[in-house]
Amino acid sequence: MDDLIKNRGAQLGGLQPPAPPSGPVETPVEHPVAPGTVPPSAASFSRPPSAGATRVDRASAATPKTRSRTEGAAVALDALDRRLLNLMQGSFPLEPRPYAAVAREAGIPEEQALERVRRLLEERIIRQVTPIYDTRALGYSSMLVAAKVDPEHPWRAAKIVNSHPGVSHNYLRNHDFNMWFTLATEPDSPLGLEGTLEVLQQLTGAESIRQLPTLKLFKIRMDLEMEGDTKALASEGAGGPPKEALLESVAYDEHDIAVIRATQGDMPVIGEPYAPAAQRLGMDVETLLEHMAGMRERGLLRRVAAILFHRRAGFSANGMGVWKVPPERITELGPRMASYRGISHCYQRPTYEDWPYSVFTMAHGRSKEECDAILTAIAEQTGIEERATLYSSTEFKKIRLLYFTDDYKQWEEQNA
Repeated sequence: MDDLIKNRGAQLGGLQPPAPPSGPVETPVEHPVAPGTVPPSAASFSRPPSAGATRVDRASAATPKTRSRTEGAAVALDALDRRLLNLMQGSFPLEPRPYAAVAREAGIPEEQALERVRRLLEERIIRQVTPIYDTRALGYSSMLVAAKVDPEHPWRAAKIVNSHPGVSHNYLRNHDFNMWFTLATEPDSPLGLEGTLEVLQQLTGAESIRQLPTLKLFKIRMDLEMEGDTKALASEGAGGPPKEALLESVAYDEHDIAVIRATQGDMPVIGEPYAPAAQRLGMDVETLLEHMAGMRERGLLRRVAAILFHRRAGFSANGMGVWKVPPERITELGPRMASYRGISHCYQRPTYEDWPYSVFTMAHGRSKEECDAILTAIAEQTGIEERATLYSSTEFKKIRLLYFTDDYKQWEEQNA
Protein backbone atom coordinates (compact mmCIF):
# COMPACT_ATOMS: atom_id res chain seq x y z
CA MET A 1 0.00 0.00 0.00
CA ASP A 2 2.79 2.44 0.88
CA ASP A 3 4.48 1.88 -2.49
CA LEU A 4 1.19 2.39 -4.29
CA ILE A 5 0.55 5.61 -2.39
CA LYS A 6 4.02 6.93 -3.23
CA ASN A 7 3.55 6.01 -6.90
CA ARG A 8 0.17 7.74 -6.93
CA GLY A 9 1.72 10.84 -5.38
CA ALA A 10 4.24 10.96 -8.21
CA GLN A 11 1.43 10.74 -10.77
CA LEU A 12 -0.24 13.74 -9.12
CA GLY A 13 2.42 16.25 -10.01
CA GLY A 14 5.25 14.98 -7.84
CA LEU A 15 3.40 15.32 -4.54
CA GLN A 16 4.50 12.85 -1.93
CA PRO A 17 2.78 11.88 1.31
CA PRO A 18 4.69 12.75 4.49
CA ALA A 19 7.38 10.36 5.59
CA PRO A 20 6.17 7.90 8.24
CA PRO A 21 7.29 8.53 11.83
CA SER A 22 10.57 6.88 12.79
CA GLY A 23 9.14 5.36 15.95
CA PRO A 24 5.81 4.20 17.34
CA VAL A 25 3.18 6.87 17.74
CA GLU A 26 -0.20 7.00 19.39
CA THR A 27 -2.97 8.21 17.05
CA PRO A 28 -5.92 9.81 18.83
CA VAL A 29 -9.33 9.02 17.35
CA GLU A 30 -12.26 11.31 18.09
CA HIS A 31 -15.70 9.72 18.12
CA PRO A 32 -19.08 11.35 17.56
CA VAL A 33 -20.72 12.55 20.74
CA ALA A 34 -24.20 11.33 19.94
CA PRO A 35 -24.33 7.57 20.52
CA GLY A 36 -25.35 5.48 17.57
CA THR A 37 -24.88 8.20 14.97
CA VAL A 38 -21.67 6.90 13.38
CA PRO A 39 -19.76 3.74 14.27
CA PRO A 40 -16.68 4.71 16.29
CA SER A 41 -14.39 3.03 13.80
CA ALA A 42 -15.84 5.22 11.08
CA ALA A 43 -15.89 8.48 12.98
CA SER A 44 -12.64 10.20 12.06
CA PHE A 45 -8.97 9.84 11.40
CA SER A 46 -6.23 11.86 13.08
CA ARG A 47 -2.54 11.75 12.28
CA PRO A 48 0.28 13.23 14.36
CA PRO A 49 2.92 15.31 12.59
CA SER A 50 5.68 13.37 10.86
CA ALA A 51 8.91 12.89 12.77
CA GLY A 52 11.10 15.93 12.42
CA ALA A 53 8.26 17.99 10.96
CA THR A 54 7.33 21.36 12.36
CA ARG A 55 3.70 21.69 13.36
CA VAL A 56 2.07 24.72 11.77
CA ASP A 57 0.70 27.20 14.27
CA ARG A 58 -2.77 27.51 12.82
CA ALA A 59 -3.62 30.51 14.93
CA SER A 60 -0.77 32.44 13.30
CA ALA A 61 -1.17 30.95 9.82
CA ALA A 62 -2.56 33.17 7.10
CA THR A 63 -6.34 33.33 7.35
CA PRO A 64 -8.12 32.72 4.02
CA LYS A 65 -9.82 35.81 2.67
CA THR A 66 -13.60 35.50 2.67
CA ARG A 67 -15.23 36.29 -0.64
CA SER A 68 -17.56 39.20 -0.02
CA ARG A 69 -17.22 41.29 -3.15
CA THR A 70 -20.25 43.33 -4.12
CA GLU A 71 -19.65 42.81 -7.85
CA GLY A 72 -16.67 40.44 -8.24
CA ALA A 73 -16.90 38.40 -11.42
CA ALA A 74 -20.64 39.02 -11.76
CA VAL A 75 -21.99 39.76 -15.23
CA ALA A 76 -24.71 42.33 -15.81
CA LEU A 77 -28.08 40.63 -16.35
CA ASP A 78 -31.37 42.16 -17.41
CA ALA A 79 -34.82 41.25 -16.07
CA LEU A 80 -35.44 38.67 -18.80
CA ASP A 81 -32.11 36.97 -18.12
CA ARG A 82 -33.02 36.68 -14.44
CA ARG A 83 -36.47 35.35 -15.23
CA LEU A 84 -35.06 32.73 -17.59
CA LEU A 85 -32.44 31.66 -15.06
CA ASN A 86 -35.09 31.13 -12.40
CA LEU A 87 -37.20 29.09 -14.83
CA MET A 88 -34.24 27.06 -16.09
CA GLN A 89 -33.19 26.19 -12.54
CA GLY A 90 -36.60 25.12 -11.32
CA SER A 91 -39.05 24.47 -14.16
CA PHE A 92 -37.20 22.75 -17.00
CA PRO A 93 -39.75 20.12 -18.04
CA LEU A 94 -39.65 16.57 -19.30
CA GLU A 95 -41.27 17.50 -22.62
CA PRO A 96 -40.17 16.98 -26.24
CA ARG A 97 -39.67 20.76 -26.65
CA PRO A 98 -38.85 21.98 -23.13
CA TYR A 99 -37.56 25.37 -24.27
CA ALA A 100 -40.98 26.11 -25.78
CA ALA A 101 -42.50 25.51 -22.33
CA VAL A 102 -39.89 27.73 -20.65
CA ALA A 103 -40.48 30.43 -23.29
CA ARG A 104 -44.23 30.38 -22.66
CA GLU A 105 -43.61 30.93 -18.94
CA ALA A 106 -41.29 33.83 -19.76
CA GLY A 107 -43.67 35.32 -22.36
CA ILE A 108 -41.19 35.14 -25.24
CA PRO A 109 -40.78 33.05 -28.43
CA GLU A 110 -38.98 29.70 -28.19
CA GLU A 111 -36.12 30.82 -30.43
CA GLN A 112 -35.46 33.83 -28.21
CA ALA A 113 -35.28 31.57 -25.17
CA LEU A 114 -32.80 29.31 -26.97
CA GLU A 115 -30.65 32.26 -28.04
CA ARG A 116 -30.61 33.68 -24.51
CA VAL A 117 -29.67 30.35 -22.92
CA ARG A 118 -26.88 29.83 -25.46
CA ARG A 119 -25.51 33.28 -24.63
CA LEU A 120 -25.75 32.63 -20.89
CA LEU A 121 -23.74 29.44 -21.43
CA GLU A 122 -21.15 31.24 -23.55
CA GLU A 123 -20.80 33.98 -20.92
CA ARG A 124 -20.39 31.35 -18.20
CA ILE A 125 -23.51 32.32 -16.29
CA ILE A 126 -24.98 28.85 -16.85
CA ARG A 127 -22.51 26.06 -16.11
CA GLN A 128 -24.60 23.35 -17.77
CA VAL A 129 -28.15 22.13 -18.39
CA THR A 130 -28.34 18.56 -17.16
CA PRO A 131 -30.40 15.85 -15.50
CA ILE A 132 -29.64 15.65 -11.77
CA TYR A 133 -29.67 12.06 -10.56
CA ASP A 134 -29.80 11.11 -6.88
CA THR A 135 -26.51 9.71 -5.56
CA ARG A 136 -28.01 7.87 -2.57
CA ALA A 137 -30.93 6.45 -4.55
CA LEU A 138 -28.44 4.90 -6.97
CA GLY A 139 -26.72 3.11 -4.08
CA TYR A 140 -23.60 5.26 -4.01
CA SER A 141 -22.20 5.96 -0.55
CA SER A 142 -21.47 9.62 0.11
CA MET A 143 -20.63 12.07 2.87
CA LEU A 144 -19.27 15.49 3.69
CA VAL A 145 -15.67 15.46 4.90
CA ALA A 146 -13.80 18.11 6.88
CA ALA A 147 -9.99 17.96 6.91
CA LYS A 148 -7.11 19.83 8.51
CA VAL A 149 -4.52 20.31 5.78
CA ASP A 150 -1.44 22.50 5.56
CA PRO A 151 -2.96 26.01 5.54
CA GLU A 152 0.01 27.48 3.71
CA HIS A 153 -0.11 24.98 0.84
CA PRO A 154 -3.74 23.77 0.58
CA TRP A 155 -3.57 23.28 -3.21
CA ARG A 156 -1.18 20.36 -2.70
CA ALA A 157 -3.86 18.47 -0.80
CA ALA A 158 -6.64 19.76 -3.05
CA LYS A 159 -4.96 18.37 -6.16
CA ILE A 160 -4.95 14.89 -4.62
CA VAL A 161 -8.50 15.08 -3.28
CA ASN A 162 -9.79 16.44 -6.59
CA SER A 163 -8.31 13.48 -8.47
CA HIS A 164 -11.04 11.22 -7.08
CA PRO A 165 -14.01 11.13 -9.51
CA GLY A 166 -16.45 10.96 -6.60
CA VAL A 167 -15.39 14.35 -5.22
CA SER A 168 -17.97 16.79 -6.56
CA HIS A 169 -17.30 19.81 -4.33
CA ASN A 170 -14.12 20.90 -2.57
CA TYR A 171 -13.68 24.25 -0.80
CA LEU A 172 -11.18 26.05 1.38
CA ARG A 173 -13.06 27.51 4.38
CA ASN A 174 -12.16 29.86 7.22
CA HIS A 175 -11.79 27.30 10.01
CA ASP A 176 -9.18 25.09 11.65
CA PHE A 177 -10.79 22.32 9.61
CA ASN A 178 -10.00 24.21 6.43
CA MET A 179 -10.77 21.79 3.58
CA TRP A 180 -14.36 20.65 3.08
CA PHE A 181 -15.29 18.21 0.34
CA THR A 182 -18.03 15.78 -0.61
CA LEU A 183 -17.02 12.24 -1.49
CA ALA A 184 -19.00 9.44 -3.15
CA THR A 185 -18.03 5.85 -3.91
CA GLU A 186 -19.74 3.27 -6.12
CA PRO A 187 -22.05 0.60 -4.70
CA ASP A 188 -19.50 -2.15 -5.40
CA SER A 189 -16.39 -0.16 -4.45
CA PRO A 190 -13.71 -2.43 -2.90
CA LEU A 191 -12.34 0.51 -0.91
CA GLY A 192 -15.65 2.09 0.07
CA LEU A 193 -15.77 5.42 1.86
CA GLU A 194 -13.58 4.26 4.75
CA GLY A 195 -10.79 2.91 2.62
CA THR A 196 -10.90 5.84 0.24
CA LEU A 197 -10.59 8.32 3.10
CA GLU A 198 -7.66 6.40 4.55
CA VAL A 199 -5.87 6.59 1.20
CA LEU A 200 -6.67 10.29 0.76
CA GLN A 201 -5.40 11.08 4.24
CA GLN A 202 -2.12 9.28 3.62
CA LEU A 203 -1.67 10.97 0.25
CA THR A 204 -2.48 14.47 1.50
CA GLY A 205 -0.86 14.23 4.92
CA ALA A 206 -4.02 15.67 6.47
CA GLU A 207 -3.54 16.09 10.20
CA SER A 208 -7.12 15.12 10.99
CA ILE A 209 -10.31 14.22 9.15
CA ARG A 210 -13.90 14.40 10.34
CA GLN A 211 -16.55 12.28 8.70
CA LEU A 212 -19.87 14.13 8.56
CA PRO A 213 -22.42 11.82 6.92
CA THR A 214 -26.02 12.89 6.54
CA LEU A 215 -28.17 11.62 9.40
CA LYS A 216 -31.30 13.42 8.22
CA LEU A 217 -31.73 15.44 5.05
CA PHE A 218 -34.23 18.29 5.28
CA LYS A 219 -33.48 19.98 1.96
CA ILE A 220 -31.27 19.70 -1.10
CA ARG A 221 -32.11 22.03 -3.97
CA MET A 222 -29.44 24.24 -5.44
CA ASP A 223 -31.21 27.00 -7.34
CA LEU A 224 -30.33 30.65 -6.87
CA GLU A 225 -33.13 33.21 -6.50
CA MET A 226 -32.31 35.59 -9.35
CA GLU A 227 -35.31 37.93 -8.99
CA GLY A 228 -35.85 38.25 -5.23
CA ASP A 229 -34.15 40.65 -2.82
CA THR A 230 -32.51 40.04 0.56
CA LYS A 231 -35.87 40.06 2.31
CA ALA A 232 -37.10 37.24 0.04
CA LEU A 233 -33.97 35.19 0.73
CA ALA A 234 -34.18 35.74 4.50
CA SER A 235 -37.90 34.99 4.98
CA GLU A 236 -39.03 31.76 6.63
CA GLY A 237 -41.28 29.74 4.35
CA ALA A 238 -40.30 31.70 1.23
CA GLY A 239 -38.67 28.60 -0.21
CA GLY A 240 -41.87 26.59 0.16
CA PRO A 241 -42.34 23.57 2.40
CA PRO A 242 -39.16 21.47 2.39
CA LYS A 243 -39.44 17.86 1.34
CA GLU A 244 -37.35 15.41 3.31
CA ALA A 245 -35.18 13.62 0.79
CA LEU A 246 -34.63 9.94 0.26
CA LEU A 247 -31.48 8.57 1.92
CA GLU A 248 -31.67 4.93 0.81
CA SER A 249 -31.07 3.22 -2.51
CA VAL A 250 -34.00 2.15 -4.65
CA ALA A 251 -34.30 -0.67 -7.16
CA TYR A 252 -33.08 0.01 -10.68
CA ASP A 253 -32.09 -2.11 -13.68
CA GLU A 254 -29.71 -2.12 -16.63
CA HIS A 255 -32.14 -0.06 -18.70
CA ASP A 256 -32.11 2.66 -16.03
CA ILE A 257 -28.30 2.61 -16.10
CA ALA A 258 -28.32 2.93 -19.90
CA VAL A 259 -30.66 5.93 -19.68
CA ILE A 260 -28.42 7.58 -17.07
CA ARG A 261 -25.30 7.05 -19.16
CA ALA A 262 -27.01 8.44 -22.27
CA THR A 263 -28.50 11.54 -20.62
CA GLN A 264 -26.06 12.64 -17.91
CA GLY A 265 -23.74 15.54 -18.54
CA ASP A 266 -24.30 18.59 -20.73
CA MET A 267 -27.54 18.62 -22.71
CA PRO A 268 -27.51 20.40 -26.08
CA VAL A 269 -29.33 23.73 -26.24
CA ILE A 270 -31.60 22.88 -29.17
CA GLY A 271 -35.34 22.70 -29.71
CA GLU A 272 -35.47 18.97 -28.87
CA PRO A 273 -32.58 18.44 -26.42
CA TYR A 274 -33.67 14.94 -25.39
CA ALA A 275 -33.63 13.65 -28.99
CA PRO A 276 -29.87 12.86 -29.25
CA ALA A 277 -29.99 10.69 -26.12
CA ALA A 278 -33.12 8.94 -27.35
CA GLN A 279 -31.37 8.21 -30.65
CA ARG A 280 -28.36 6.76 -28.84
CA LEU A 281 -30.70 4.51 -26.87
CA GLY A 282 -32.64 3.42 -29.96
CA MET A 283 -35.99 4.73 -28.74
CA ASP A 284 -38.28 7.63 -29.56
CA VAL A 285 -38.27 10.79 -27.46
CA GLU A 286 -41.70 10.19 -25.93
CA THR A 287 -40.61 6.75 -24.67
CA LEU A 288 -37.43 8.21 -23.16
CA LEU A 289 -39.34 11.02 -21.43
CA GLU A 290 -41.90 8.59 -20.06
CA HIS A 291 -39.09 6.47 -18.63
CA MET A 292 -37.34 9.51 -17.11
CA ALA A 293 -40.62 10.59 -15.55
CA GLY A 294 -40.86 7.14 -13.97
CA MET A 295 -37.30 7.48 -12.68
CA ARG A 296 -38.30 10.79 -11.12
CA GLU A 297 -41.27 9.15 -9.42
CA ARG A 298 -39.01 6.42 -8.02
CA GLY A 299 -36.52 8.97 -6.72
CA LEU A 300 -33.66 8.16 -9.10
CA LEU A 301 -33.97 11.45 -10.98
CA ARG A 302 -34.35 14.61 -8.91
CA ARG A 303 -34.93 17.03 -11.76
CA VAL A 304 -33.52 18.43 -15.00
CA ALA A 305 -32.14 21.93 -14.50
CA ALA A 306 -29.62 24.60 -15.34
CA ILE A 307 -26.67 24.75 -12.96
CA LEU A 308 -25.16 28.22 -12.59
CA PHE A 309 -21.71 29.64 -12.00
CA HIS A 310 -22.64 31.29 -8.72
CA ARG A 311 -20.28 34.24 -8.80
CA ARG A 312 -20.84 34.98 -12.48
CA ALA A 313 -24.57 35.00 -11.72
CA GLY A 314 -23.99 37.57 -8.96
CA PHE A 315 -23.90 35.29 -5.90
CA SER A 316 -20.36 35.96 -4.71
CA ALA A 317 -20.73 34.50 -1.20
CA ASN A 318 -21.74 31.19 0.30
CA GLY A 319 -21.75 30.60 4.03
CA MET A 320 -22.07 27.24 5.70
CA GLY A 321 -24.13 28.04 8.79
CA VAL A 322 -23.74 25.37 11.46
CA TRP A 323 -26.00 25.20 14.50
CA LYS A 324 -25.85 23.61 17.94
CA VAL A 325 -29.47 22.48 18.11
CA PRO A 326 -30.74 20.52 21.12
CA PRO A 327 -31.37 16.92 19.98
CA GLU A 328 -35.03 17.08 20.93
CA ARG A 329 -35.56 20.12 18.66
CA ILE A 330 -33.77 18.95 15.50
CA THR A 331 -36.88 17.43 13.94
CA GLU A 332 -38.81 20.64 14.61
CA LEU A 333 -36.20 23.19 13.56
CA GLY A 334 -34.58 21.38 10.62
CA PRO A 335 -37.59 21.86 8.31
CA ARG A 336 -38.00 25.47 9.44
CA MET A 337 -34.38 26.30 8.63
CA ALA A 338 -34.74 24.52 5.29
CA SER A 339 -37.77 26.63 4.34
CA TYR A 340 -35.72 29.81 3.87
CA ARG A 341 -35.33 30.68 0.17
CA GLY A 342 -31.66 31.57 0.67
CA ILE A 343 -30.88 28.08 2.03
CA SER A 344 -30.04 25.43 -0.57
CA HIS A 345 -29.07 22.50 1.68
CA CYS A 346 -30.09 21.57 5.21
CA TYR A 347 -28.86 18.45 7.01
CA GLN A 348 -28.47 16.87 10.41
CA ARG A 349 -24.91 15.56 10.86
CA PRO A 350 -22.99 13.92 13.73
CA THR A 351 -21.26 15.94 16.45
CA TYR A 352 -17.82 15.58 18.05
CA GLU A 353 -16.13 16.87 21.18
CA ASP A 354 -14.52 19.61 19.10
CA TRP A 355 -17.49 20.01 16.73
CA PRO A 356 -20.81 20.49 18.58
CA TYR A 357 -22.89 21.60 15.57
CA SER A 358 -25.62 19.16 14.56
CA VAL A 359 -27.50 21.06 11.83
CA PHE A 360 -25.87 22.43 8.67
CA THR A 361 -27.43 25.06 6.40
CA MET A 362 -25.88 26.38 3.18
CA ALA A 363 -26.69 30.06 2.58
CA HIS A 364 -26.09 31.81 -0.75
CA GLY A 365 -26.03 35.56 -1.19
CA ARG A 366 -24.82 38.36 -3.43
CA SER A 367 -22.50 39.41 -0.62
CA LYS A 368 -21.27 38.19 2.73
CA GLU A 369 -23.69 40.64 4.33
CA GLU A 370 -26.62 39.02 2.53
CA CYS A 371 -25.57 35.56 3.72
CA ASP A 372 -25.26 36.95 7.24
CA ALA A 373 -28.78 38.41 6.95
CA ILE A 374 -30.20 35.01 6.01
CA LEU A 375 -28.48 33.21 8.88
CA THR A 376 -29.25 35.98 11.38
CA ALA A 377 -32.93 35.74 10.45
CA ILE A 378 -32.85 32.00 11.13
CA ALA A 379 -31.18 32.59 14.50
CA GLU A 380 -33.76 35.19 15.50
CA GLN A 381 -36.72 33.06 14.46
CA THR A 382 -35.49 29.79 16.00
CA GLY A 383 -33.74 31.17 19.08
CA ILE A 384 -30.59 29.11 18.41
CA GLU A 385 -27.65 31.25 19.49
CA GLU A 386 -24.76 28.78 19.48
CA ARG A 387 -23.72 28.77 15.85
CA ALA A 388 -20.87 29.50 13.47
CA THR A 389 -20.53 30.47 9.81
CA LEU A 390 -17.79 29.06 7.60
CA TYR A 391 -17.22 31.00 4.39
CA SER A 392 -15.44 29.60 1.35
CA SER A 393 -12.37 31.46 0.15
CA THR A 394 -11.36 29.11 -2.67
CA GLU A 395 -13.38 26.74 -4.84
CA PHE A 396 -11.04 23.84 -5.59
CA LYS A 397 -13.60 21.77 -7.45
CA LYS A 398 -17.26 21.82 -8.36
CA ILE A 399 -18.79 19.33 -10.80
CA ARG A 400 -21.87 17.18 -11.31
CA LEU A 401 -21.02 13.54 -10.61
CA LEU A 402 -21.08 11.15 -13.53
CA TYR A 403 -22.42 7.71 -12.65
CA PHE A 404 -21.56 4.21 -13.91
CA THR A 405 -18.27 5.21 -15.52
CA ASP A 406 -14.89 3.47 -15.42
CA ASP A 407 -13.25 6.40 -13.62
CA TYR A 408 -13.97 5.11 -10.11
CA LYS A 409 -12.51 1.67 -10.75
CA GLN A 410 -9.44 3.15 -12.41
CA TRP A 411 -8.79 5.41 -9.41
CA GLU A 412 -9.08 2.50 -6.99
CA GLU A 413 -6.88 0.25 -9.12
CA GLN A 414 -4.15 2.89 -8.88
CA ASN A 415 -4.55 3.36 -5.16
CA ALA A 416 -6.05 0.27 -3.50
